[in-house]
Amino acid sequence: METTSRIDTDGVPGTATAEEEPQEAPAARRAVDGYRAATFPWYGLDEAFTGPRWLMQVGTAADGTVQHGATGHGDEPSVKSDGSADKERFAAVITVAASPVRRSGDGTGVLDATTVSSAAWLAGSGLLAYTWPPQMDHTLRDDWLDQQTETAFTLADDLGSAPWTTLSLPVDGVPVEFHYRESEFGWVLAGSAHEGVHIGAYGRGMSAYGLGFAVIKDIEAYA
Repeated sequence: METTSRIDTDGVPGTATAEEEPQEAPAARRAVDGYRAATFPWYGLDEAFTGPRWLMQVGTAADGTVQHGATGHGDEPSVKSDGSADKERFAAVITVAASPVRRSGDGTGVLDATTVSSAAWLAGSGLLAYTWPPQMDHTLRDDWLDQQTETAFTLADDLGSAPWTTLSLPVDGVPVEFHYRESEFGWVLAGSAHEGVHIGAYGRGMSAYGLGFAVIKDIEAYA
């Protein structure tokens, strides 16, 4: 798969631990500034979605260039071992800058191209970050997560085969074909927009079939 070694997983949406403290106002301000630093447009659900919207996380290259990030819609998901997280209804939309193979900004290496597979990998791993089978012991979750994340990476590398199917959804009002798959943990999809970016998304409790995507005109609406 043509990704940047799974794209800097420190920026994978949803990898923050449950033990992290709630963000204070200055942290929220820095989060918005991180999104504003991107040189590409951000995508979220279109105006048909009227629920809560919130910022998640941006991913950057070694030189600080913003490469991807995610916006959240609906209930803010959490990792819970009692199974109650399955009742949460949310969808996260990931925007990945479409880039060819290129040298890193600091001149120390080469960055691989970003593709639809990149968006699929980020979406798959993002969903797993909020998943915890209720029957699993706490001490086993890290091993389980490593195994499932590797599976998500493998699946993203072969979008033309099962369990992937295709799903047509509007992007800025124009139908776009997405690669789509479901699992016991939720759903994942990935495709390309018209503004030089790839779109990934994942969710649970909210059907993907009625969703539409659009450029976010004001990222402050998510803060």
